[in-house]
Amino acid sequence: MSITPRKGAIGAIVALLVLGACVSNTGTSASAGAASPSAAATVVATVPAEQLVFKGKLVACIDIPYPPQESFDDQGNPQGSDVDIATEIANRLGLKLQVVNSVFSTIIDALTGGRCDIIISAQNINADRLKQVDMIPYFKAGQSFVVAKGNPKGIKSKDDLCGKKVAVQESTTELDFLQGTGDYEGNGLSEGCTKAGKPAIVIKTFAKDNDALLALQSATADTYFADSPVAGFYAKEHPDQFELSGVTLEVAIEGISVAKTNTGIRDAVKTALLSMISDGKYADILKKWGDEDSAITADQVNSGKL
Repeated sequence: MSITPRKGAIGAIVALLVLGACVSNTGTSASAGAASPSAAATVVATVPAEQLVFKGKLVACIDIPYPPQESFDDQGNPQGSDVDIATEIANRLGLKLQVVNSVFSTIIDALTGGRCDIIISAQNINADRLKQVDMIPYFKAGQSFVVAKGNPKGIKSKDDLCGKKVAVQESTTELDFLQGTGDYEGNGLSEGCTKAGKPAIVIKTFAKDNDALLALQSATADTYFADSPVAGFYAKEHPDQFELSGVTLEVAIEGISVAKTNTGIRDAVKTALLSMISDGKYADILKKWGDEDSAITADQVNSGKL
């Protein structure tokens, strides 16, 4: 990855992330760590001014931290592949990006309530979200488990999760998968355990993702469940404390969310994203953050789960 490794104990690192997460509204059109707007980028679409929260800005709700897609740099500025993608989209719409740090469980309410123009925050596209917002495919990710170094609990398969304490963020696909809700109704991992006569999974939920990671670090959870790019980031950045369990579950497509009433924003953002895929900027951003395997194609964007 091209991300500068952070030094020191994980507790100090996570504490820094928690401190940074208190920032609620940060302009980031060219902040440290974020992609600088392309000097020669052409405006490929325009957004009806009446659909924007603020004139001349594209306001993005993002739940920070969730690296490498979103985190804070040492100056407290948003950074990550989602931030860079949003910055470039804004630039190609002739706008300046502004980030609103949001809690994931209420991030759709923030969008529909007029706090932001888009959500770009590792949101998997699913039926429940599509009832509330339009979503433009832009990224793909599997789901993985992080364990303590040496995997002391021996979590090597889905069956090994039975009876274990799993830390997970609220309102995520991972939580749905664990408890058998949403798209996983009747097919939850914990339900699979009990049907096989094994103990249910002990699910520990947290409003912010970094608190779920802290539960693993403090040994109050046996494993941490997150999207594969995020799980891989923590295992790579802190190999002395964490590793991947080897259990990776199905790949899901993530989407940029837009309020259903704002079709002008939706169509313009989609046009900008497609132009980034066409000229290679999208691939460059993902490579910068080590997310190459998460790239999707123009055909997948145009598949339009809208």
